[in-house]
Amino acid sequence: MSSFAFIACSCFLMAAPPETPKAKEKENARKQRPGRTTDVFSRLDRDSDGKVALEDLPQRARTLFGRADTNSDGTLTRKEFEEARQRFRQGATGMRRLAEEIDLKQDLPYAGTENPRQRLDLLLPKTPKSDKPLPVVVFIHGGGWQNGDKRSGVARVAPIVATGSYAGASVGYRLTDEASWPSQIHDCKAAIRWIKANAEKYHLDPERIGVIGTSAGGHLVAMLGTGGDVSALEGELGGHTGQDSRVACVVDMYGPADLLTMSQGSGAFDHDAPNSPESKLVGGPLQETKEVARDASPTTHVSSSDVPFLIIHGSEDKLVPYHQSEKLHKKLKEAGVSSTLIKVRGGGHGGFRSPEVNKRIGQFFDKQLRGEEVEISDEPIVEAPREQRRQGRARQKAKAKS
Repeated sequence: MSSFAFIACSCFLMAAPPETPKAKEKENARKQRPGRTTDVFSRLDRDSDGKVALEDLPQRARTLFGRADTNSDGTLTRKEFEEARQRFRQGATGMRRLAEEIDLKQDLPYAGTENPRQRLDLLLPKTPKSDKPLPVVVFIHGGGWQNGDKRSGVARVAPIVATGSYAGASVGYRLTDEASWPSQIHDCKAAIRWIKANAEKYHLDPERIGVIGTSAGGHLVAMLGTGGDVSALEGELGGHTGQDSRVACVVDMYGPADLLTMSQGSGAFDHDAPNSPESKLVGGPLQETKEVARDASPTTHVSSSDVPFLIIHGSEDKLVPYHQSEKLHKKLKEAGVSSTLIKVRGGGHGGFRSPEVNKRIGQFFDKQLRGEEVEISDEPIVEAPREQRRQGRARQKAKAKS
């Protein structure tokens, strides 16, 4: 098995039911050891505050933190933790299959440094559907610019690459405990330039690079889409500054767009607080660092030369208010840029379960990167409440057993 095996090898699967009688016997004996708790979450929640942070996890498990942290608040509740373990159990078989179809090249340095954050993972289909250079879908992770890891993006783009019609990449970048704005966009642009410079080596099409990101990653891909012609955002990282960093299209999933208005009408989170993710990003209290905050806002850089956008956002998002995507969409349309805004009705900060979300993302990339004639609906997607989804899964499981 290739490097994809790490998807299934994590602490989220520690308590998975043993599959053989001998393993069951061993597991039962382990459970009966004096003073031994079998509750994985409780063991990790060392301060008993009901939350698990990235640093509480074993090193191998940290690569999956971004996918488990569905609201991107930088911690895992017990519910998030248990839901993640269940998803990873169900997905292990599928990931093994993908491992047979994809060549994963990990930790490629794109900035000419030894910094582990300035690396990307490249995914190539073992059996491309065409002899022509492949378009590339690049994922940028979320985590409030202070958490998350590029490993979470591997699982996101793997199904797309497995079709044989695309290559994929997942990009890491410096977090705010190491560097403030504009370091994050400098890293992302250096990664795009690296992909273009190495396009011939990996049989990629440098003119057909689409980007997708969630939450803080949505913000960064939106900056790539609106800042392709902004020289002040380029930076000088890496050995490929002769390449441009323009991308062909953007899928922005519930990313901040206008930092200075994040707290307007949200009521759930004080984005202006000195320790907020946004304040950490710009290097000071948000409303006292307005010039940097404007520079770090995608809405500031919108112009008629921007690339097509697909924006997806939950109507009940308590972390990044829905109006952020409305503001960006409006500005893009006013500038004459192709933009489609899809509201996930009832959806929160990510974690969408409706298959319609991925369907429309696939249609968008097929249209923008492969030239397919397809109409992408902007009708709202209805997200079933979590309890309703849980009951639906329970019914399916009961039906499978009968």
